[in-house]
Amino acid sequence: MTRVTLSVDSRDAISARFVAAMNGETQGAFITFATPELLFQTLTLRRWQLIKAMTGAGPLSIRELARRLGRDVRSVHDDVNALLDVGMLECSDDGSVAFQYDAVHVNFTITAADPAESIKGPCDGPVRGD
Repeated sequence: MTRVTLSVDSRDAISARFVAAMNGETQGAFITFATPELLFQTLTLRRWQLIKAMTGAGPLSIRELARRLGRDVRSVHDDVNALLDVGMLECSDDGSVAFQYDAVHVNFTITAADPAESIKGPCDGPVRGD
């Protein structure tokens, strides 16, 4: 079984994995994002569904993917291109696309925000007390 780990890591962590791999230590397959926000922006619900349909399936045409997902070809095409752009999918000469893994593991940790960071959300603003 080939498994890929989707992770959120710093450049230092990625460099450490690279050095370990160069020293002969097996690292496995990783697709790494710089921030959780980037991971969630890239892997929308529809793209997760696409990855799930492709996991272990081998090469598929976009038309077949659309049929399996019950979606229109154009929207599947757009999502496939987004995943090709970040290197999650591979495209064959015949136009089929493949997700080369049989399993996906997602690994990241969210810690307390740095007070120096400016985080705005729907609850920002004055808080009324009674």
